[in-house]
Amino acid sequence: MGYFKLISIHNWLYIIFLSVLTVSLIVDFGLFNKPKEMNNKSATLQSLFWVCIALSFGLLIYWSEGNELSLQYVSVYLMEYSLSIDNIFVFILILNYFKVSRKYYQKVLFFGILGAIVFRAIFILLGMMIVEELDWILYIFGAILIYTGYKILMSGQEPEVHPVENIIYKLMKKYFNILMEEGDGKFVIHRDGKKYYSVLFLVVGVLASTDLIFAIDSIPAAFAISQNKLVVLTANIFAVMGLRAMFYLLIGMVNRFSFLQQGISFVLMFIGIKMLLVIFNWHIPTELSLMIIILMLSSSIVFSLLKKSN
Repeated sequence: MGYFKLISIHNWLYIIFLSVLTVSLIVDFGLFNKPKEMNNKSATLQSLFWVCIALSFGLLIYWSEGNELSLQYVSVYLMEYSLSIDNIFVFILILNYFKVSRKYYQKVLFFGILGAIVFRAIFILLGMMIVEELDWILYIFGAILIYTGYKILMSGQEPEVHPVENIIYKLMKKYFNILMEEGDGKFVIHRDGKKYYSVLFLVVGVLASTDLIFAIDSIPAAFAISQNKLVVLTANIFAVMGLRAMFYLLIGMVNRFSFLQQGISFVLMFIGIKMLLVIFNWHIPTELSLMIIILMLSSSIVFSLLKKSN
């Protein structure tokens, strides 16, 4: 009993997070990793499940760490979840590019997202170490976010994807014997006494590395909202965990969110400006930041749907 008293509430939150993540991945792999296409009902239920899990964890943060950190958590989660829609559009393009059969989408997305979780966790922990040692780097992050948001706003284009230019694609093609076939859904193919890797194995690497490219923008934005390791790490991972179910909900709606890019650009510029205002000792309250982020993203979605209906 004395051992458990030595574990702080903060550490208990990490234990709960890792336990939920591990159990969910095991169940997900066992139940939903069959070669079949997920239907809308299952995708909706899984999406709601992950949103509920993420918000429930936010309540745990509220009860144990207070209102400020819980608001930071919700802000980071909401931003990352919204930015994930961009990831999904690119995932669709990648799967179409490699002509992956729909019945293998679940398996490929599962391992691709698993790789993305590992990459993001490493990126966040390294980023946090840098921020702790060089706090002025947050201002550089702020300038990068403003530039990125402005660039997205001016281009007004959906994300483009060129898988053959992906560094992971090039490395895997160079060092693995890749066969451009699906191999009955297997990653490893044994043929004529030789070991080969299927195109599905290649796609997993491309998906995971593509998510990391998006994380280069989104994780600095998360640091602008919170410098708490627990908040940034858990909110990011929970947002990524909902990607696969959201993929099936949005796969037929790629062109419906025509103003989402503008909404995301305004969010990135706002967060960058918020970060730079600290130089002048101007601090935007977390509550206000959350309201502004919600307003920008919801407005872009509403305008997109109105445009589509007209």
